[in-house]
Amino acid sequence: MRKKSPRAPSISLDEAIERVLQIYEKEKRHAAPTEVVVQDMGYKSANNGAALSVLASIRYYGLLERPQEGKLSVSKDFENYQYAPDEQVKHGLLLKWLRSPQVFADLIDRYPGGFPSDANLRFDLMDRGFSPAAADSVVSVFRRSVEFVGFDGSEAAPAVEVIPQAFSPEPMAPAISSNNAPRPRIEPQPTSLGNQNEGDDKIPVRLTGGRKAWVIVPTPFYEADKARIKAQIDLLLAEDCDALLG
Repeated sequence: MRKKSPRAPSISLDEAIERVLQIYEKEKRHAAPTEVVVQDMGYKSANNGAALSVLASIRYYGLLERPQEGKLSVSKDFENYQYAPDEQVKHGLLLKWLRSPQVFADLIDRYPGGFPSDANLRFDLMDRGFSPAAADSVVSVFRRSVEFVGFDGSEAAPAVEVIPQAFSPEPMAPAISSNNAPRPRIEPQPTSLGNQNEGDDKIPVRLTGGRKAWVIVPTPFYEADKARIKAQIDLLLAEDCDALLG
């Protein structure tokens, strides 16, 4: 059996934004069934490989959320982007979305002084488990995305976008360690962090059915840590999307 390549966007960030705008113009931020969402983008049905690939890619960038089973909605960040008062706010959101796919964040972190040749990036991706054809596609999509954002790797991309408080997305939950509770939805907790001596903060979160998840926060906890945590959660959400869409 041919080994499946790791997950990565099949469309560039600018195209993903255009697709989400189609959804937003019809649904705003209201949750809609997957079938309706793909029709908003111009596809006849969700039983379409191209439609599913585009939908998964949009979720890798963090432009769509899954508020409930079988439904999707445009992210609050996208609405902020649409109505942002200045270009700095928009650019911050673009940088955040650029880093949202795990493979993109890895490439940005690996080559902080500027990106190497396409052949070098291709070899790197193949070493990470991508097939030659998939590696070529990822390199092309990555190049188009960084060009659209205006980021060439010569300066450090912020781990989290710097935007006014009024446009900040909902707080991202820290890393999750659970017992028999894969991919729990963690709500922000009013727990004080970083007050223990040498150990990490371990915050219990009660789930349905008597289950419990633990939010583990290291001390100290940096801004850069948030990007890693978000990327991992986005990856888990993308896996949920793949499972949902078949």
